[in-house]
This record gives sequence, C-alpha cells and structure tokens, in this order.
Amino acid sequence: MIEAENAPPPAGAVAEATAICARHGNDPAALLEILHDLQEETGFVPEATLPAIASALNLSRAEVHGVVSFYHDYRRAPAGPVVVKLCRAEACQSMGALALIETVCAARGIKLGGTSEDGVTIEPVYCLGNCALAPAAMVNGRLVGRADAARLDTAVREARS
Repeated sequence: MIEAENAPPPAGAVAEATAICARHGNDPAALLEILHDLQEETGFVPEATLPAIASALNLSRAEVHGVVSFYHDYRRAPAGPVVVKLCRAEACQSMGALALIETVCAARGIKLGGTSEDGVTIEPVYCLGNCALAPAAMVNGRLVGRADAARLDTAVREARS
C-alpha cells in the first residue's frame, strides 16, 4: 500500500505548481482550480508543493493544507492505474455500501483511500448521482450500479484490459 506521507513528489512538481498558480493570476480565489489542475498534471497534490502554492497565492501553508485535506477529491499520493470510487452517501449506505467497502478493502488488503499492491486504488465518494442503482461505484470513470464484490472485480478486470 502506498502511503501519502511516503509519496515522493514528481520531478518538477514544485515548478509545475508555481506555473499553474501563475496561469491563474496567483489569485487566491482560484485555489480549488489550481489544485485540480495540479492533480490533473501530476496525478496527485504532492505535499512538497503546498509551500510554493501558499507563497504564490499569499496564503498560509495551513490554509492550503486545510483545503487539500478537507476535500476528498484531492489525492495525497499517486493513484494506481485502476481507481475504484465507492459511494458512501445515504442511499448507497442504506443498500449496503459500507459492508461492500469493508469487503472490497479487505480483499485487496488495504484501507479505504489506499492503493493495493496490484495497483487498485479504492476511494470514497459522497454521491455519484446513481442513487436508483445503489450501491453505486465508479471504476476508471465508468459507473457500476448495484455494485457488489463480483461486479467490481469484473469492472476492475475490464479496466485493465
């Protein structure tokens, strides 16, 4: 399992973060967009980039860290080649999502938010807009309704092919 604290920043990540801030006019109101752009470019928001972002936007490092840690959409470590998002919203919980999450994480030997040795990242989300087919999941951008362990395994195999 890849831990966020151990994730090294990609080469040039700090320079990339600074350039992204400049593209947004070093506007502190654009912090969310800047973090999304950085994650799009590097695959995650490296801890090492937070001071550079804070400096460029004239914010404290704690403010930037607070935003990154508050929103679940920002990754603190690189994801695997297959990303499974499991919905934890009310409709999905009422249809067994929490038990499904425990089952899937146990089968992969990871905690929620982690990446297994075979490159599957399992992330929580709080609504995929697929409540009628709860529990809902998304595997590399493809929705999976009425998700169960077997359907998710099939979707993971398809995502790898």
